[in-house]
Amino acid sequence: MNKLISILVALFAMTFSSAFAGGHAVKIATVGPMSGQYASFGEQMAAGAEMAVADINANGGVNGAMLELVIGDDACDPKQAVAVANDLVGQGVSFVAGHFCSGSSIPASSVYNEEGIIQISPASTNPALTDERPGPYTHRVCGRDDQQGQVAGQYLFDNYSGKNVAIVHDKTAYGKGLADATMAAFEALGGNTALYEAYTAGEKDYSALVSKLKQNNIDALYVGGYHTEAGLMVRQMRDQGMDTQLISGDALVTLEYWAITGDAGQGTLMTFSPDPAKDPANADLVKKFKDAGITPEGYVLYTYAAIQSWAQAAATAGSNDSDSVLEALNSGSFDTVLGSLSFDDKGDVTLPGYVWYVWENGGYDYL
Repeated sequence: MNKLISILVALFAMTFSSAFAGGHAVKIATVGPMSGQYASFGEQMAAGAEMAVADINANGGVNGAMLELVIGDDACDPKQAVAVANDLVGQGVSFVAGHFCSGSSIPASSVYNEEGIIQISPASTNPALTDERPGPYTHRVCGRDDQQGQVAGQYLFDNYSGKNVAIVHDKTAYGKGLADATMAAFEALGGNTALYEAYTAGEKDYSALVSKLKQNNIDALYVGGYHTEAGLMVRQMRDQGMDTQLISGDALVTLEYWAITGDAGQGTLMTFSPDPAKDPANADLVKKFKDAGITPEGYVLYTYAAIQSWAQAAATAGSNDSDSVLEALNSGSFDTVLGSLSFDDKGDVTLPGYVWYVWENGGYDYL
């Protein structure tokens, strides 16, 4: 982690220096959990944002202006997210690639819309972010929990209908939303949920929950939550001699998951959008990240794409003014590392949905 932080600091210094070489800069930001138990995702976002800004500035910036990147830390805490959003307003930020957690993006979106700041989340999947957005400035380049839940519910029905399925969540906007969407899809198909439970995020001991799963002979456990807790659950299930299949969503897309589980994570299933790091069109960029000591996993390239989308919209508009960029963003299509994308009238992205991955031998790949 120290090596990655050093690399990011060096990249930031180069970007900051080039931004002011011409005396003119536009501030943009990425915001996520740069600290706390989900900091691995914040590191992904920072890495993607730093590289995107460096690449854009190396090609002349946006409408003749260099980009200056501000990195905000919300620790996936809603109150801290609002405080960060207000701080970014005070700094004169024009665009935000963030936040990561839905529970942060949703309250922060009210600040951004009130101030006319475009927000594109690389990772917040709760439908309410766009279904109930407070204004037109909020978008995302990731999918939605109802899409992800439909895929997971179908899989549970196809493979575990007639068996004992448990669904648990961490009570967050993301975790509960994903668990509920999965259960709704599963039960709409005729499946029966044997156990539905909430758990407290951040704990280290889930033996009481695991014992309850064991008593109910649970064949498949769906976790609506993050990699830290899911990793502890699967490890503790294996410690109790359980071979229950663990299934979860896109918050497991960090190599830190295997660092928690070790071999106990073998065979874990998760849904995530098609991995842009595996797209041959991105081979040179992926190499560039790896040469810098960064693995472009999870939401690294999604953050890169969020910034690409905004920058291309600004270039199309011929202006970095938010209202002009917004008009271009809502009406155009953009060539990004995620492929060609556009946004619908709610700010959701028009990209393929979710596919299955399996964790094996320390990494994850398509199922």
